[in-house]
Amino acid sequence: MKRFTFTLLLILLSGLLLSGCTTIPEQLKGEYTTLEPQNTTEKDLQTPVRWGGIILETRPEADHTCFEILSKQLEKSMRPANKDEAGGRFLACRPGFYDPEVFEKDREVTVTGKLIYLDSRKVGEYDYNYPVVDIEFISLWPERKERVRYDRWGPYPYYWGYPYSGFYYGHYWH
Repeated sequence: MKRFTFTLLLILLSGLLLSGCTTIPEQLKGEYTTLEPQNTTEKDLQTPVRWGGIILETRPEADHTCFEILSKQLEKSMRPANKDEAGGRFLACRPGFYDPEVFEKDREVTVTGKLIYLDSRKVGEYDYNYPVVDIEFISLWPERKERVRYDRWGPYPYYWGYPYSGFYYGHYWH
């Protein structure tokens, strides 16, 4: 009985510790619409949104900075998912100066704010309607690190499949 109780306690503590690994910044918590930038229309203006994605361009102006962002689906942590899927483009603007060397191209961000208008711009030769978000909060995520599995023989891909273990020279797992 003691062993069962100890095992149950250990499982519960492990689950509690692991659940703390995915934390959401306090400012990103809350209920928001499921609206995506590519589906935004005039009737959606003034809607609070929580969108994230990859910075395409950072444009500081005289009194504010605007970010052109390629929208990505958000993970449970509210970080943009690392997938080759996009939900459209949007602009997000905030008063003040945000350095383009810090908020550089290909960095991941998540923003909260309200939709304030649609801005028509060209993407190549295509006329594109960008929803514009008045930023309340912006989260610049740390750069992702590539995970490489090292074994005792060096940084070689290693296959641990049953019933055989050994080197696998096809796909390299990260």
